Amino acid sequence: MESIKWTKAYVAPTYSRTEITIEKGEGYVVFDDTGKRYLDFTAGIGVNSLGYQHPEWVAATQNQLSQLQHISNLYYTHPSAQLAQKLCTRTGMANVLFVNSGAEANEVAIKVARKYGHQKHPDKHKILTLNNSFHGRTVTTLSATGQDVFHKYFDPFTKGFDYVQTNDIADLLDKVDDTVCAIMIEMVQGEGGVIPLETEFIEAVSTASIQHDCLLIIDEVQTGIGRTGKLYAYEHYNLKPDIVTSAKGLGNGLPIGAALLGEKVKDVLEPGDHGSTFGGNPVVSAGANVVLDTLTDEFLDQVTKKGDQLKAQLLAVEGVQSVSGLGLMIGVTFDSYTAKEVVEQAKDAGILFLTAKEKLRLLPPLIIDEQAIEEAVSCINHIMNTKVGVS
Repeated sequence: MESIKWTKAYVAPTYSRTEITIEKGEGYVVFDDTGKRYLDFTAGIGVNSLGYQHPEWVAATQNQLSQLQHISNLYYTHPSAQLAQKLCTRTGMANVLFVNSGAEANEVAIKVARKYGHQKHPDKHKILTLNNSFHGRTVTTLSATGQDVFHKYFDPFTKGFDYVQTNDIADLLDKVDDTVCAIMIEMVQGEGGVIPLETEFIEAVSTASIQHDCLLIIDEVQTGIGRTGKLYAYEHYNLKPDIVTSAKGLGNGLPIGAALLGEKVKDVLEPGDHGSTFGGNPVVSAGANVVLDTLTDEFLDQVTKKGDQLKAQLLAVEGVQSVSGLGLMIGVTFDSYTAKEVVEQAKDAGILFLTAKEKLRLLPPLIIDEQAIEEAVSCINHIMNTKVGVS
């Protein structure tokens, strides 16, 4: 209990924490300081893609830690170079800039878009994002986020953003013009409620970006690294993005961000335009290389199959109103329960879930298996049948 006491006393109160102290994890389960087991359907909010204590990942990071924990980007290191090569080879992107988080990767994307636009015309600086989007918590990525709830207290925000109604082609066409340097979208809006974009809208965004010579930026911070059954979610569609941002699952628990740049913008940034002290850290990169090596086509096919299984079982539960998402990124609404009520009761039963607005959000490690899926669905089914209210 000391960890809870000390955290409340000495850590800034920016999180609504659950009264559990997690001490260790193994596979897709974690254990608290009393030894209680929890089936983890959060994966550190979509981060622990290979779960806990993945043997190859542990070996790679420990081995690198014993050789070189950090050196500045004034020098070369093999793990980050190898990671860049793998990412570009797998995606067809031209190069990559490593940072430490999704917000930082999105900051890079915004800077590249602004410089690209300025090189075309001084007035080509506007970036369109979507209503209900989420792109980070820095002042600029909050500006890019299309939710009014985040636009409080910290103004004045970075100018030059406008927001298109999600899946509204008419609104998109009304707002895109030659002053727009980029359109920035998430294929599935995670923090916005696990809402996939409609295919017709995605096609309209792609067409508009070509017609107005503005960059197509895909924010894959939560959807990327196998989460939807593809390495990146944009691969489900016939898209050629100019910039793809990545983070979360790439590090499997260690902090990393990456901005993948296409041919059109590979040379936009020059020495001095951006930097990151810890970007491409060799220990983090060593682990990320294992993540990419593990995410084979066969592995990704299994993610799709497990996601389909989870959706089908959830839809069969009486009291489940809707199920949304792709792969193992799933949102659920209920007839008579709130998502927070389900999270609280599931926690007591030994299963950890998340919320996303009014939805229950499921982001299990990608190594989850059929037995764990059945256990989670059985828990939800039990909650629906007992109808015990939670204040």
